[in-house]
Amino acid sequence: MIGYRFSDFQPDDPGKLKFDQLKDLFLKLLNIFSGDVSETLKYLNELDRKYDLTDDQYGIGDFINELKQKGFLADDENETGSFKITAKTEQAIRKQSLNEIFGKLRKSSSGNHRTPYSGSGGEKISEFRDFQFGDSPDQINMTGSLRNAQINHGLNDFKLTENDLEIEEQEFKTTASTVLMIDISHSMILYGEDRITPAKTVAMALSELITTRYPKDTLDILVFGNDAWTINIKDLPYLEVGPYHTNTFAGLELAMDLLRRRKTQNKQIFMITDGKPTCLKFGIKYYKNSFGLDRKIINKTLDQAARCRKLGITITTFMIARDPYLQQFVREFTSTNQGRAYYSSLDGLGEYIFEDFVKNRRKTMR
Repeated sequence: MIGYRFSDFQPDDPGKLKFDQLKDLFLKLLNIFSGDVSETLKYLNELDRKYDLTDDQYGIGDFINELKQKGFLADDENETGSFKITAKTEQAIRKQSLNEIFGKLRKSSSGNHRTPYSGSGGEKISEFRDFQFGDSPDQINMTGSLRNAQINHGLNDFKLTENDLEIEEQEFKTTASTVLMIDISHSMILYGEDRITPAKTVAMALSELITTRYPKDTLDILVFGNDAWTINIKDLPYLEVGPYHTNTFAGLELAMDLLRRRKTQNKQIFMITDGKPTCLKFGIKYYKNSFGLDRKIINKTLDQAARCRKLGITITTFMIARDPYLQQFVREFTSTNQGRAYYSSLDGLGEYIFEDFVKNRRKTMR
C-alpha cells in the first residue's frame, strides 16, 4: 500500500507522561504561590476535581509520591505532614522559566559574548590579515604562512619571516556584569493584576541563561521596596510582594555598589518596576509620598541615574504599567542616564529583556 496510515499517539508509559505534565503544572503553580507547597497542592487538587487531570490509575497522591521518590519534595521537619521543595525543584523552576521565555535560543558554546571587533580568544571567522606586533601565536595560520613564504622566497631559499606570517581573525569575546532590580512594592499586586510572578519568571530565566550559557558573566539580583537588599538565585521562587513603597534610589545605590566590585568593563542594570518612586530613607527615617511625583524623591532618583551614566552603567527600565502620567518620569529618567526604557505588557516582558540583554553583551570593551 502506498502512503502512510495515521493513528492516535499511544505513549509507552502513560504514567510517566502524566507525571511530566503534572510536574510542569506543579512548577508553574509553585512560582505563583511563592514556593508554598501546601497551597500549590491544594490548588492542584482543585484543578484535578474540576478538569479531571488524573484518572483511577494515576492520581494526585501517586504524583506526590513520585515527586518525593524523584527528589522534588521532602518532608518538612518543622511541620508534620507537610512538604518542602528541594534544590532540585528550585533548579527545575529556573529551567522551566528559561524554556518558556528563551526557548528559541540557538544552542551555542557557553561563556562569552560576541562583539563587532576582532581579537583573541574567540571563534574563527575565516578572515585573514598580516601579522602585527602583539598578535598571539595561536592566531597564526600556519598553512597560509608557509604558502606566503614559498611565494615570497621560493623553494631554493626557503625561509619563514615575520612578513610571511598570516593571522586568522577571531571574534573578540567579552564578559558582562548585570544587576537585575525587582520592584516588590505593594503596587505589584494591586488592582487584581499579578505583576510579581512574571518578574520572578524573567529573573529565574535570566539567571539560568547566564549561569549555563555565559558562566563567565556575573548576575546580581536585588529587590527594592522601602529599602533594597540582595537575594540569592535560589530564593527567587519564594519571592513575595510586601507592604512597601518604592525606594528606587536605594535600589540604584545598591546596584552601583555591587557593580563597583566587578572587574568587567561592561556593566548594566535591568530594572523591573510598575510605578514611580515614592520613598526615600534619611538615616533611620523614611520620607514617603504615595500621591503624585514628589520632586524631592524624583530629583534624588535622577541624581542616581546621572551617577550611573558617569560610571558607564546603562540602566534599562522595564515599566510593566502603561499609566500615561508615569511616562514623563520614565522619559526624564532615561534621558538622564542615556539608557533605554520599554513599556512592556506582562506577557512580553521576557522577550523585551532577552532582546536588550543580547544587544548589551555586544558592547565594545573600552
